[in-house]
Amino acid sequence: MSDEEEYSEEEEEEEEEEKPEVKKPVKVEEAPPKTEAELILEEKFNKKKNVDDDQWQEYIEQWRRQRAKEEEELRVLKEKQKKRRAARGEEEKYLIEKKKQEEEQRQREIEEKKMRDVEEKKRRLQEVERKRAAMMDAMKKNEAEQKPNFVVPTKRTDGGPGAAVGGSAMDKMLNVTAAKADLGKTKEQLAEDKKIALTFRVDPLEIEGMGLDQLKEKANQFWELIVKLETEKYDLEERQKRQDYDLKELAERQRQINRNTALKKGLDPEALSGKHPPKLQVASKYERRIDRRSYDDKKNLFNGGNEAQNEAVLEKIWNDRFMEFSSRKGKVPEWIPGAPPSKTTIADEDEPVEEEEEEEEEE
Repeated sequence: MSDEEEYSEEEEEEEEEEKPEVKKPVKVEEAPPKTEAELILEEKFNKKKNVDDDQWQEYIEQWRRQRAKEEEELRVLKEKQKKRRAARGEEEKYLIEKKKQEEEQRQREIEEKKMRDVEEKKRRLQEVERKRAAMMDAMKKNEAEQKPNFVVPTKRTDGGPGAAVGGSAMDKMLNVTAAKADLGKTKEQLAEDKKIALTFRVDPLEIEGMGLDQLKEKANQFWELIVKLETEKYDLEERQKRQDYDLKELAERQRQINRNTALKKGLDPEALSGKHPPKLQVASKYERRIDRRSYDDKKNLFNGGNEAQNEAVLEKIWNDRFMEFSSRKGKVPEWIPGAPPSKTTIADEDEPVEEEEEEEEEE
């Protein structure tokens, strides 16, 4: 073969490879015709499918209506909630404002009460200071007249000297009440009272604009005041010591008097020395003892007496007569209804009654 023939064969083979393959038509097999039963079943299936589709459509429409209704109710509730929040905010603002006003009113009342208490304390302390000043004046007068350095208050209420120092009974009662009230106060309250008392007892120190000579004179005045107060303090301390000694002496005398009185009455020497009078013995001390007897002892506590004695006597008589009866040799003769009275036999004889009758007949 030549080269041209080989080349032509190769080209033919390539052309054959490049040609697309042509698909042969496939024969479709026709479905066999449906039978009458299959047609009936298919018709029933289609009817049921249509009914189900209608029911689902109705359910969907009902659900949409229910959803729209719920959305409307939710919208109404949200509007109500919004209105309620606004109303609640107004109420809270009103309550806060009202509470603030009440708190301010309470604070004002507390401040007013404190001011009234301060004024009352100040007035009371001024009254006490006035009485103290009157007492100091009386003490100065007594010192000038060389009398004791204290004044005994009297019960005069007609405005005399005793009344000027001691005051009336009502003043004394008020002083006692104030002293009792002071005992129950705290340290803060006492400090406040002290501060109030110092406001009118101590004059404010005004040294502005004073020269050297004026300051020296002011210092001398303060020194004289300190000396005076120390002197009064010493006098009062000595007076307290003397009064304590007098009270102890009087208490000892009273104790001796009570001791002698108790000895005269036959009581214990310290019976009248206590705070209370001696107890009177109105019953036996054994009546208040704890009863430790048993039930049988308590039960037989009131046994005995005439009844027990009578029973004992009767029991003794019966025993004596029974012993006497038992100690007899013979027994009581037996009474036989059919026998004559003279021919009664004694029950304790050895021979019977029939044998005795036979002996009598033989005789």
